[in-house]
Amino acid sequence: MSKKQAHPFRDAHTDRTAAKGVPDTPQTRAPAYALAFADDDFMCRDELRPVRLQLELLKPEMLLDEAGIQSTIVMFGGARIPEPAKKETARTKTLADLSVFYDEAREFARLMTLKSMESGGTEDVIVTGGGPGVMEAGNRGAVEAGGASIGLNIVLPFEQAPNAYVTPDLCFNFHYFAIRKMHFLMRAKAITVFPGGFGTLDELFEALTLIQTGRMQRVPFLLFGKKFWDGIINWDVLADAGTISAEDLDLFRFVDTAQEAMDLIDNWEVGEMRKEIPGR
Repeated sequence: MSKKQAHPFRDAHTDRTAAKGVPDTPQTRAPAYALAFADDDFMCRDELRPVRLQLELLKPEMLLDEAGIQSTIVMFGGARIPEPAKKETARTKTLADLSVFYDEAREFARLMTLKSMESGGTEDVIVTGGGPGVMEAGNRGAVEAGGASIGLNIVLPFEQAPNAYVTPDLCFNFHYFAIRKMHFLMRAKAITVFPGGFGTLDELFEALTLIQTGRMQRVPFLLFGKKFWDGIINWDVLADAGTISAEDLDLFRFVDTAQEAMDLIDNWEVGEMRKEIPGR
């Protein structure tokens, strides 16, 4: 239906406003009388979980569509990695040394956003988890290039506000990790993974699994910091053990700098989804 075309029914905003003006009686004060979609207690019941899942999928999808976002460049990475100017605040020397990847993430996002703006800022839009560390660096680099970027935040007991560099109209908040992960990958044209912890590893392996199993098209998949990743994951042992195939090691590449990543993405041969899994 055209936005200019009159709708034959009253809209929900009108009804919600009208409901606030009803006479104050024992009946209207009862929880049962509240409009279902405006009743927070009702919407948070266990039985409404399927509806909440649907809403978390739908709201960002609609707003990203309205913003004209066609494709994204995903940046996963650790929330604890400080910017170099503040590396003395890091809990360990290793974490302080990893601050170099804050700058690489920032520069990568800047370069990618400049590229995005050449086509109107609707393709290759940076998306991060919206938090501190590498995520902040990604959104910051986009701002420095004069472009927009997306932040997909998650409700956590200890989480702070979204970082200050996320484009406000593209800053989303999630309760469900699963739906948040879907939004990371639904528009992904490339995936970059910087050093991080459990959350980063979870995102890395879930995305790789989707590509490995043919549920997602192969896209440029870049791991920043070969020394870091080789130190925590023995990729060859996985292949030698047969728990993955040698061909699976070709699904991703290592890089150490933003420019390396840009060059690889520009020259990546995007293949079709796998129709079978090597080694099975």
